[in-house]
Formats: sequence, C-alpha cells, structure tokens
Amino acid sequence: MTYTSFDRVKLALEHKEPDKIPLDIGGAAVTGINIKVLKKLKKYLGLPETVKLWDKITQLAVSDDDLVKELKIDVKNVAPNPPSKSPLAKDLGLQGEHYCLIDEFGIGWQMPVENGLYYDLYHFPLKNVENSDDVNNYPWPDPLDPNRYIDLKEKADKIVYEEKKAYVLGRMSSGMWENAMWMMGHEKHFIEMISNPKLIQGVMDRFLEIKMKYWGKALEVVGDNVLVISEADDLGTQNSLLVSLDLYKKLIWPYHKKLFSFIKKKARSKVYIFFHSDGAVKEAIPLLIEAGIDILNPVQVNCRGMDTKILKKEFGKDLTFWGGSCDNSVLTHGSSDEVKEETKRRINDLAPGGGFIFAPIHIIQSVVPVENIIAWWETLQEFEN
Repeated sequence: MTYTSFDRVKLALEHKEPDKIPLDIGGAAVTGINIKVLKKLKKYLGLPETVKLWDKITQLAVSDDDLVKELKIDVKNVAPNPPSKSPLAKDLGLQGEHYCLIDEFGIGWQMPVENGLYYDLYHFPLKNVENSDDVNNYPWPDPLDPNRYIDLKEKADKIVYEEKKAYVLGRMSSGMWENAMWMMGHEKHFIEMISNPKLIQGVMDRFLEIKMKYWGKALEVVGDNVLVISEADDLGTQNSLLVSLDLYKKLIWPYHKKLFSFIKKKARSKVYIFFHSDGAVKEAIPLLIEAGIDILNPVQVNCRGMDTKILKKEFGKDLTFWGGSCDNSVLTHGSSDEVKEETKRRINDLAPGGGFIFAPIHIIQSVVPVENIIAWWETLQEFEN
C-alpha cells in the first residue's frame, strides 16, 4: 500500500502505525518555526531564502511549499483570515524602544527593538472591569466577519484532494481562559477567580460565545475533509498547574467541555480536538480527556510529570501525542549527537502503536542551531516500518 500524508496522519490518530511517523512543522500556530531560523535553515538546505511571517506576535514563519517538500512534512495549516473590520486592532509601529501593536481583542503587545525575539504583553484592556455590564459593553470582535472565511474551503480542498495531505483547522484566537487572563492582567484575573468568580464566568461566557460562533461557521465552510481542530489554553507552569485542579474544574473545565462537545456535534465527519497547553499539565489530563480532547500538544517533556514513557503508558489509549519529540534545552544547547539520542528516546517512548505526530515542542526558536534541527529531522527518517 502507498500511503499519502493524509492516510499517515489519519492512521496515527486512529492509534495505528502507518508506514512512517507523520511529521508536522507549521501545521498549527504552535508547531512551527521562528522566521529568523527558518531563513538560516532554508539557506542550509539550498532552498530559496525567501520567508514569510505568519504571526507577528510570536514571530512565527510560514512553512512554505519548498520546506514542506524538502522535509517531507505531512501536515499543513488552514487558518482564518483577519477580519475586515476591527475597531481595536492596530499596528502602532515603533514606540520608543519597542515595536507595539494592539490585537483585535484590545490586548497590547510589544517587542524590544534591540535583541527582540517576540512580542510580550503590556496592555490589559479589562484591567478595570468590575461587573457584567462592563464585560457586555466591551467592543468584542465579530467571529462571523465574512472576511475570516474567504478561500477557507478552497485552501482545505487543495491540501486534501490535490496535495493528499492533512491539515489543522486553525482557531481565530487563543484559548478562552488564557485570553481572558491577558485581557484582565494576571494579578487581577487570579484574584477575581477567588474573590469574584461570577466576573470570571462573565468573561468566559463571552469567549465561549465567540468560539462557538467561529467554529460553527468554520466547520460549515470547510465541510467534511477536516481531521484536526486546533484549540488551546496554557494551564501549566514548569512545575505545576497555574491554578489548583479544583479551581480548574470549577471555573475553566466546564467551558472546555461545552466547546469541545459543540465542535464535535457541528463537524460533518469525525474530528480530533488538538489541545495545546504548555507546562506541567499531567494532573489535568484525565479531566481534559473527559472534556473531549483527542490530541495533547506540545508535550513539554522538561516539565514536572511530563515523562513521555509514563504519559504513553497511562494515556496512550485515549490521546495522540503531537510534539514531545525533543527536549527544547537539548535542541537548543546540546550537540548534534545529543539531539539524536534525545530524539530517539522520545520516538521510542511515544511512537509504538500509533498515536504520535512528530513535531517540535512549540515553535522552534531563533536560537536553535540549524545543525541541531537537521539532526532532529534526520533521526526521524530512521524510523520507518
């Protein structure tokens, strides 16, 4: 049997072993490569050095067709367009020593001119919110803006039917809880979770409403060829969850469960929920599975409890692990030989029985040596059935 990339990904998601492990670099906004290091990588590979920015905030590059072909990448991305109208979004350009922008939710981001690697938070538009009226009167984005969906189906059909690859259907925004946190500011958000949970629920209700409208329309537009739906919420630090498991279950988990259930009901065919959360999230995995996730990303192996062998043993029947391919500290600071050994270890832990998509742990950053990226990729090529 000759496997296409689409076949390969589908089999892995069904917890079967295809001819080789599917590869993703850039299929989602959290599995790609920094624009600076992509330019270096393309030069190393002898490819045209033209690169295109996908996301300004993270400095994520587009994994273009030259790279997809050269590295035999199996997964591409179908993402919504920016809205035609956004009363809040604006690129402020150079402001003193930083480049600044405001996104469509009114959140402010900035990157230092000198040695800037990506944009960080600096403005929290709901930092003074006090009640439900404040929340409801805020100028929230329109998830049904028609411009978001232009050419969405055409892109999806081309990838599946012409290129024979799988794609990740992208979200219009970050996770509900993390986006609420960014809008309120971390300190206020955590305090209100304890002292005024109704306010948090009011903000989360708006995000759930926006998400459901977006996903309902996006799924209607692309039709029945989608396999993977991208969602997210960063729940972890290096050593623990950001909040207690009880607080997660009380204030955040119900929104995950409602959203994932809605997506699966709206989809015209079986879809797999790709859920991105950095950090030490093992404690929350059973609840995430109950909420409806099928795929865990990025499997941040250098965090407490995120041992790939144990994760595979305990959750491998329920989850596909999308990422987890090499400890970022090794990829960044290790030798090529150390990268190869680390990558082999992770593949041996996660690949048996399917349920594994080989991908970086979040975005490959600009400081990663090109030689280590090649060693990481070459190690994957050794694993074919």
